[in-house]
Amino acid sequence: MNIVCVGGGPAGLYFSLLAKKRHPDWNIHIFERNPPNDTWGFGIVFSDDTMSGFRDADPETYEAFAENFNHWDDIHIHYKGEAITSTGHGFAGMDRLTFLQILENRASELGVTIEHNREILTLAELPDADLIVSCEGVKSFIRREHGDAFGLDIEVRPNRYIWFGTDKPFDAFTFHFKEDRHGLFRSHCYQYMSGGATFIVECTEETWRRVGLDEDDEQGSIDYCARLFEEELGGHQLVSNESRWRSFPVITNQHYFHRNMVLLGDSLHTAHFSIGSGTKLAMEDAIALADGLDAEPKLDNALRHFQDARKPAVDSLQRAARVSMEWFEETERYFGRMVPLQFAFSLLTRSLRITHDNLKSRDPELIERIDALVAETAATQTGVPRRTNPTPPPIFTPYRMRDMVLENRIAVSPMCMYSAEDGTIGDWHLVHLGSRAMGGAGLIMGEGTGISPDGRITPGCAGLYKDAHVGAWRRVVDFVHAGSAAKIGIQLCHAGRKASTKLLWEGMDEPLDDGNWPIIAPSALPYGEHNQVPREMTRADMDRVRDDFVSATERAEAAGFDLVELHCAHGYLLSSFLSPRTNRRDDDYGGSIENRMRYPLEVFRAMRRVWPQDRPMSVRISATDWVADGLTLSDAVAAASAFHGAGCDIVDVSAGQVVADQKPRYGRLFQTPFAEKIRLEAAVPTMTVGNIQSFADANSIIAGGRADICVLARMHLFDPYWTRHAANALDYPLAMPNQYKAVEVYNPRWQ
Repeated sequence: MNIVCVGGGPAGLYFSLLAKKRHPDWNIHIFERNPPNDTWGFGIVFSDDTMSGFRDADPETYEAFAENFNHWDDIHIHYKGEAITSTGHGFAGMDRLTFLQILENRASELGVTIEHNREILTLAELPDADLIVSCEGVKSFIRREHGDAFGLDIEVRPNRYIWFGTDKPFDAFTFHFKEDRHGLFRSHCYQYMSGGATFIVECTEETWRRVGLDEDDEQGSIDYCARLFEEELGGHQLVSNESRWRSFPVITNQHYFHRNMVLLGDSLHTAHFSIGSGTKLAMEDAIALADGLDAEPKLDNALRHFQDARKPAVDSLQRAARVSMEWFEETERYFGRMVPLQFAFSLLTRSLRITHDNLKSRDPELIERIDALVAETAATQTGVPRRTNPTPPPIFTPYRMRDMVLENRIAVSPMCMYSAEDGTIGDWHLVHLGSRAMGGAGLIMGEGTGISPDGRITPGCAGLYKDAHVGAWRRVVDFVHAGSAAKIGIQLCHAGRKASTKLLWEGMDEPLDDGNWPIIAPSALPYGEHNQVPREMTRADMDRVRDDFVSATERAEAAGFDLVELHCAHGYLLSSFLSPRTNRRDDDYGGSIENRMRYPLEVFRAMRRVWPQDRPMSVRISATDWVADGLTLSDAVAAASAFHGAGCDIVDVSAGQVVADQKPRYGRLFQTPFAEKIRLEAAVPTMTVGNIQSFADANSIIAGGRADICVLARMHLFDPYWTRHAANALDYPLAMPNQYKAVEVYNPRWQ
């Protein structure tokens, strides 16, 4: 096989040496536009886990790496005059030039041809190549010329950063947060060799412009940053290697290959420097491509094998890199709002790859301090004395809303069962909600419950629009109160333009085959092309619906609920008022976010007036419509703040399901950043939802100040006793119902 690599960076060099080692008869040629021993940047860094993969791929190259790596275990975080240290992380750094020289020498030894000072500008220069490997970096001409075929997307991020070197020795991965009159700067520092360290300075574009760095030359930037970090540098110098302020490009490609061309490294994807994984991705790409060519003799199949094997790992790491990048882009959100210890924990767990549990295995002393801080804060907030033996994990600390105190921070999400008869619930709901209360969750939420017959989503949805419904709900509420320590809430809803649809298992959001009832909405816009066109609401409609919410709230009190939640999410009636995509009104209830909030706030205030003042109320919102012209996060912050000002105790932050053409970005904890933004920027307590699966993730959310309560849906469907199992796994003595005392100290590992 005749293989050409365009670009001689880590991906091209490592792939070439691996492929040549396995297939000495292959002709492999690397074209590199730069001269020998010339590279941008200063050092590279890997985790110890990453290094083990290199050992397996080519022991000889790994041994050369190992002789030159600088190892360290600690992370130092400097914040508002305090230094927090976390240990047990395991990093290895190396001078970038030495790293490339090792790869190039090894490739040359194996017979790879490397031609420097040769820039390939067109594919016509490579007529005989069976396989063309693009390793040219972010400016790849191959990817640029065939962007549509690769499914290229480039997103330029808002922050500015500049990459320096320094001779200051760092014995840890070090973060400094430094504020001056222009704004907040963050530095990312690590020592890659004796006498050499990387020193990256980052700030928002606004801060960068206020300083005037957009007009400075390279020396001006060095001088400014040296003055800013004079104390941190301790007399050491900053050095430059054609350093300039940059904006980070997030590069993704849906397709990793096209015809006989394949992308590797930064040509294929980028990962933000805050998790130091760009070179890691490139090296692992090289291993996967070499494996793919071995697995399939036909080139097209081999490249498909490469993509199928590689894409899940790349997508996962890019998701982690994105949330890490966003943390540093929005550090102003955390700065000053968190005490140093919580700030440090938030930073350490920012990418979601390190969790509370994972950090505990690395640095148990730090986690003990974090847990004690959360427990002490909870004791102050609730008035419940702090438990000290043992210190509870974060999710097992109490939380107060008005006179209601939750035993823990786990809630069962409202989940429609579609099993009511004319709004009347029955045994299914008793067992469904009762079992989850016995399962240990602190808060049980009843499903989205219609405030009128025409406000139901489906004919099977629960209701509180008749006095007869009160007794059925009272039966469930009384069981929860008598059989557990849980509190129970009800979510009140009018489905709006998403009403009069089939049961979930018959066709979600599809209109009924017959018997459809008339539906209303802020504007006469159907949810989907097959759904009914709703009638635009009149003021008389708005009065009637508001009064129906009030009547349902009064019935919720009669049923004994501890909390009432107003449903303003997921494209139902009040959500449709909030979103500019679904609210096209030209009266006082449309247009600006202030106008779009007017009616939902009117409904909420009317409910708050009749709901007992000692009992809390919540509101569920969709923080984004997942479309460009929909509800913005700034709108969501404004809405949460307005509801809070009207007497809402906590905002239940969800996302999407508002418009049919949404393009959500799914992943672990994918909606938690919205709850965190509202909690910190609006100073409003939040509940978070969205793919929370593990005990460690839930603990990370609470300890990191990302939300006040974790709300789980699917995991509670799968495991009604999720919270008890969490307590068992975390060695926390969660009280058992008397009927279950026989297994209070049960350990399933005994079997």
